[in-house]
Amino acid sequence: MLSIKEWMELVDYKITEGANYGWQCYGYNAYTLDSWSGDRDGHGFSITFDTRDQTVFSVEAHDYKNSRAYRIINPTHQPQYMMEVTRRNVKDIPWDGVEWVDLETDDDFMQKALAIKEGKDYDTRVSMPVEFTDEELLTYMKMAHERDMTFNQFIEEALRTAIEDYERDPEGTVARAKRWKEDHDLT
Repeated sequence: MLSIKEWMELVDYKITEGANYGWQCYGYNAYTLDSWSGDRDGHGFSITFDTRDQTVFSVEAHDYKNSRAYRIINPTHQPQYMMEVTRRNVKDIPWDGVEWVDLETDDDFMQKALAIKEGKDYDTRVSMPVEFTDEELLTYMKMAHERDMTFNQFIEEALRTAIEDYERDPEGTVARAKRWKEDHDLT
C-alpha cells in the first residue's frame, strides 16, 4: 500500500482540502486529504489514512478529462468498506456515469496517477501480479515463444480466457480448479 509520504510526493505536497472521513468503516481517526488541479477537466487525488498510526486505507486518482477513476483499497480494510457500502445501500461509484477501476499494485497506481497529473496518455489496463516457479516460468515462456507472442501477451491471454470461462460457468470453473488442485496435491 502506498505510504502517505509517497502520496504527498505524487501531489507535490499540494493539498487543496482535508476532512474527517465520513463513514465508520475505517474507525474514528480516519482522515482524507485531497489534491485537486483546480480544473474540471483536470485531475484529483485522495488519500484516506488513520491520524494515529498513519495506516493508509485507500488512495484514489480521478481523471476528469477522460472520465476515469482509479483506486486501491487496503486489502486488510476492504471488507469493512464493502460492508458499509452494503449497509448504507449506496452505489459504489466516484461520480455519475463513472465506475471505479480497482487496481492491484502500487506501481500501476503510480504510473497511471503520474500520467494523469502530467496530462499524458496511459495504459488503462489493470496490472496483476503473478508468481511462478522457475520451472513454470520457463514452460510458459517456451509456450509463448511457440505461439510467436511475448510472455506478457501470453499471460494476458491466459488470464482473459480464465475470466471468460469463469463468467460463462462459475461453478464449473471452481470445480475444475478444485479438482486440479487435488490432482496436484495443492489442497
